[in-house]
Amino acid sequence: MPSIHDLATWEPLLRLVRASHEERLAAPGGYLTGRISLGSWSVPVQRPRLVPGRASQVEDRQDEFTAVERVQDALRADGASGVSFMVETASDGGTLLHVVESGPAVEPGFMSPFVGALLLVEGAVPEPWRRLPEEVPGAASALSADAALLERTLRERLPDAIGATEEEITEAEARLGVPLPDELKALYRVTRARWQDWGDDEEAEQRVADAVGCELFSLDELYIADAASRPCPWQFAADDAVVTAPDAAVQGLVGSPGWIVFGDNGGDRLAVDLTPGPGGHKGQVIVIDHERTIGAGLRADSLTRMVIDLPDGWHQNRDADGPPVVARVNTHYLDSVEAAAHPELEVLCVGWRKGEPVSLAPVVGLPRLRTLTAIPGTLADPLEIAGLTGLEYLSLGPEEWRVLLDAGAVPRSLSAAGIEVQGEQPTLPILDLANELLALWDRPLIGRTVLDAGR
Repeated sequence: MPSIHDLATWEPLLRLVRASHEERLAAPGGYLTGRISLGSWSVPVQRPRLVPGRASQVEDRQDEFTAVERVQDALRADGASGVSFMVETASDGGTLLHVVESGPAVEPGFMSPFVGALLLVEGAVPEPWRRLPEEVPGAASALSADAALLERTLRERLPDAIGATEEEITEAEARLGVPLPDELKALYRVTRARWQDWGDDEEAEQRVADAVGCELFSLDELYIADAASRPCPWQFAADDAVVTAPDAAVQGLVGSPGWIVFGDNGGDRLAVDLTPGPGGHKGQVIVIDHERTIGAGLRADSLTRMVIDLPDGWHQNRDADGPPVVARVNTHYLDSVEAAAHPELEVLCVGWRKGEPVSLAPVVGLPRLRTLTAIPGTLADPLEIAGLTGLEYLSLGPEEWRVLLDAGAVPRSLSAAGIEVQGEQPTLPILDLANELLALWDRPLIGRTVLDAGR
């Protein structure tokens, strides 16, 4: 099996790229980029036009599928999960293929096929993913919580269900590392929700869902929705913040060792919450929205309430993505860094705005500032970043990074970094810059193999 470093692996795809972009690749310096992983791909190949009144057919793109599969086979043979590439017209008119392997210290790029966040410290995660729940003195179960009533109700609704034994419940607790609350035990004493128990009864699963009010996980599928269960790339996670209002029912966490997931609601996960917010109850049912990376909503103040009342909706607290903890200085939000400066500020994002580039002087010395992102050309003096001593994530344009690197002023407090690329930018200098930053932390570099594909 050819490797991703062999030209033969790429030749079918190269033919399609050249045929799709003859004009762009006609002159030296012309280039195109793409990425292929085991589960998806983005390649600069022109797709055939759809025939009016006819749906797209597999055979319409069979050449593309075959070419991509050849690269994916090579990835599997090499034990790799993905690869980026650049097709470039050389000075002599020939074609060069740059095979780019990001390595373990680079997250996948979202605006670029090459560079996402640079992981400068192995295993480091953003501050919200390190945050544990706060103790809420006096937190107690809701008055509606009634394990005996819950069990009677479910036995009436599911008279033929097979329940879990006490031994099985004890095994689940040992696996999870936490005792199950009484209501959750009562639920699984009625039904352990294993599909093997339903045999040929195709409607059994739906009856359980109707009785409980959600798609119920089996006792073996219960899991703890801690922060690690909700991963998010640094590029986006660094902009998040944990904020819990004084009256919030649910703590605004990424995850918690007290969130026991037991069901699904159309893609969102339902959990029993043993670490409620100041306005909540221990054992309340929360919804972890699959479209959000932080926080959860309140479904019911107890599992008993949810099963008996079968409520349709759930309440999500207001987003914490705003002042004073997260501040965005641009044409749509705050108009100055001065307006963003606040002792609670954790995240500062500087985007396009009218007027001169901004000074960071107003936020120097703020105790909680940990993230700064600034698109190219928006900072008056990048060296002011040296005064932001608590940064763990910094994302700047290539020129701003160059200033810091040349001055030896890249903050050593960083755990991850990003390169802000706006519009068309030469790819290879961005890769070189990324490797320069990775080298400061002695991290694995981005690899690049150049293959001569001829004319």
